[in-house]
Amino acid sequence: MKDKYCHSITKYQRWETREVKIGNMLIGGKNKIALQSMTNHRPLETMANVEQSIRIIDAGGEIVRLTAPTAKDAENLKNIKEELIKKGYFQPLVADIHFNPGAALEAAKWVEKVRINPGNYAEVSKSKVDFTDEEYQEALLKIKEKVSPLLSYCKQNNVAIRIGSNHGSLSQRIMSRYGDTPKGMVEAAMEYLKMAVEMEFFDIVISMKASNIRVMVQAYRYLVFRMNVEKMNFPIHLGVTEAGNGEDGIIKSAAGNGALLYDGIGDTIRVSLTDEPENEIPVAKAIVKYAKTFANHKPIANLDKNPINPFEFSKRFSKTLGNIGGKNVPVVFGKDIKINEDKSLIFNSKSYKILNFTELAYESNLSQEINFVFVEIADLQKSISLLKKVEKPLVLIFRSQNNFWMPELRRMFIYLINNNIDAAVILYKNYSGLTKDEMILRASMDFGPLFIDGFGDGVFIENNSISPKEITDFSLSLLQAARTRFTRADFISCPSCGRTLFDLQEATAQIKAATDHLVGVKIGIMGCIVNGPGEMADADYGYVGAGPNKINLYKGKEVVIKNIPQNEAVNQLIELIKAGGDWK
Repeated sequence: MKDKYCHSITKYQRWETREVKIGNMLIGGKNKIALQSMTNHRPLETMANVEQSIRIIDAGGEIVRLTAPTAKDAENLKNIKEELIKKGYFQPLVADIHFNPGAALEAAKWVEKVRINPGNYAEVSKSKVDFTDEEYQEALLKIKEKVSPLLSYCKQNNVAIRIGSNHGSLSQRIMSRYGDTPKGMVEAAMEYLKMAVEMEFFDIVISMKASNIRVMVQAYRYLVFRMNVEKMNFPIHLGVTEAGNGEDGIIKSAAGNGALLYDGIGDTIRVSLTDEPENEIPVAKAIVKYAKTFANHKPIANLDKNPINPFEFSKRFSKTLGNIGGKNVPVVFGKDIKINEDKSLIFNSKSYKILNFTELAYESNLSQEINFVFVEIADLQKSISLLKKVEKPLVLIFRSQNNFWMPELRRMFIYLINNNIDAAVILYKNYSGLTKDEMILRASMDFGPLFIDGFGDGVFIENNSISPKEITDFSLSLLQAARTRFTRADFISCPSCGRTLFDLQEATAQIKAATDHLVGVKIGIMGCIVNGPGEMADADYGYVGAGPNKINLYKGKEVVIKNIPQNEAVNQLIELIKAGGDWK
């Protein structure tokens, strides 16, 4: 069934986009998903950018992006390109442009693709809030005047463009009509797409990035829907922006990108980690490699009625049983889990009998307390009536052997919804035989999308080579990334780029060490004022680069202290959090 998804959600198939040439490579169509990263040196540091680009490419990167804030920076892309060619590297380069049409036109002379952000590239007014329909259209015409020269030059010189909307950096004009929403992100990009199509320029790639993976997934899905309506099929670049560092960044990136890859969406991918850029590539490679296993899966029954709205979050209603289901946050369930201070939300499976589905037919097997029952899709296909007959309290444990695991469980939830069964559901999968890193990436891709869509009242992961504590810690991190249960501070940190003028990795480590205990407090750690204030839109507090080793501190979206020396900024951030009443 296609409906709003515009493609099947019960059969794996990549949404087929048009083919776009970027330098010496093709993306979209039936081409493989391309991997990319971005250098983090200043634009005029030619050899540093060259050497880092080579490390990215040697790690498996196929496209390299560099920032070019000014025309002078953009002009230096020529030198970087020439040095790479001298060393035998011919991979496409992308110029990252914000605010400056002049820099974009200069960059287009030297690179194979230019990335622009509709939120800040050619907007005519930064202060106006309310627009009449007439004013809105007048503004669009002025924007077209600024964008058309770049479209025309790129069309004549075979240079591709990426139109990249970012959550938190939408223009006031778009915000006035759509708010800071997935729909706003998509409509901002659609305006530019329509301008390009009108000029018969089609070498375009689209992205919809956000650090909030729920927003990110909804935006990309809505983008596919809108392009189908407009009979467009431009290639899609995937990415969770400001995913963070270490394990947290990998979990966020795998969950957000995984949701879309399961749905067949995506032609290129970047994993944005607060790390050296070449370290992003192995993670992106592993995500794409796992997505390749989705093909040739066991059949999943098609849908007659699809109750899911893919563009909005709505938690499935489930009956409350103790601390499971209803309005409770998802529980963690597993073997040999030690009960800690959060014992009401962590369950040791050894303390409970878990039934197989067929055992439900015998009253003697059932307890007056909670009955945990393993359920597979075949059980629902054949005997969903059995669930309706059971009157004693049930918690279902969904499991599957299908390599198209997430969509099969999603299909099982649809069986429940369409048959008015409101039992709570725990999601189960056994990853025995995988290393911890492999499990983290795959489980994030499997479980994350379901929680993003509001499915699931608990997590049950097994792996006989990993300790129960490590599995529990990972499960809690996964639920936090999916924004369904917060057990510590939430960090939004960017991957750094040539606009960052302080040691972002060191600052991130210091801030996390000092504030990780602040449950649910959201802290943005951003390299620069170009993207930082907008892209940490969800944050309660912000730590944003303002200049060489200078930091601005934010409370919400408002800057409250400016130009603090970096060596004082973490302590002042702590004082700001205390003053805000969030230090506990």
